[in-house]
Amino acid sequence: MATIYDMTAEWSEVAEMLGDSEVDDQVIWDTLEAIEGEIEAKAEGYGKVIRQLEHDMDGLAQETKRMQTRKKTLDNRVKALKKRLQEAMEIIGKEKIKTDLFSFYIQKNPPNFQMDAESVYDIPEEYLVYKEPEINASKAIEFLKGQEGQKAEWGHLEQGRSLRIR
Repeated sequence: MATIYDMTAEWSEVAEMLGDSEVDDQVIWDTLEAIEGEIEAKAEGYGKVIRQLEHDMDGLAQETKRMQTRKKTLDNRVKALKKRLQEAMEIIGKEKIKTDLFSFYIQKNPPNFQMDAESVYDIPEEYLVYKEPEINASKAIEFLKGQEGQKAEWGHLEQGRSLRIR
């Protein structure tokens, strides 16, 4: 069976035949029929592979979600165990514990800012961070769809194409 690349070349040859008045019509129709049959069989094979890969991706997505849930559970348990040990050490007044396998110690964390002002605008300007503006793409698309030529001086719409399989 021919490859997709070979079939594309064959379609180009048919296009040339169509422009050549010396080529018999029956030869063109026979060639077209043969190529169409090959590409349909090839497309069906591609479809089967694509469906299997999509199925595999769905399974991986589910497994990823399951593993993320498990990771979160383990993370919460580690935090709870650390908190309990720290509380116990603080209650007995012990800042450090050394065993054969581990060294435990309580240290100060870096300072963390807590806002006491009622509004962010009550903070001096030099401590504020302004973000770059973002485009509201859905609103821009809605506007441009109503414009002649679907464009404005600040942007335009482009529409690509993609293969759908049912």
